[in-house]
Amino acid sequence: MAGGGGGLSRGKKKKARIDIIPLIDIIFFLLATFIMVSLSMSKNQGVQVALPGAASAQSLGDQSEMEKAVTLSVNDKGEIFFNKDKITLAQLPMKLQTFKLTSKDPKVIINSDGAADFKYVVGILDEVRKLGIAKVGINTDKK
Repeated sequence: MAGGGGGLSRGKKKKARIDIIPLIDIIFFLLATFIMVSLSMSKNQGVQVALPGAASAQSLGDQSEMEKAVTLSVNDKGEIFFNKDKITLAQLPMKLQTFKLTSKDPKVIINSDGAADFKYVVGILDEVRKLGIAKVGINTDKK
């Protein structure tokens, strides 16, 4: 029995061991990635405009309520958009009437550029009120 130290370690099998720390790191990385992606997927139905600020700005509610609403936008050139489709003020009543017929509880959100002429916003608001849509919000940034 010469060289007796090696025979003992050769007979034992090494157990496979899974380190849990790298798995936890990967799971937290994936969780953080999914959270960041889901937060960046907020739905913006209107076109981008520079909203005016208001100190009394409030949230309109949860995201599902916002998705059911139609967004009417006016940019600084006076162009009107129904969600992201460019329309004229003359086309607005027909589009709103269609929206009102297809929606149980119609809601309208008005986005207006701070530099837009106010007569376009008043014209949109007038058309919405003529059709009897009572739930109207004006989108602003919080000061």
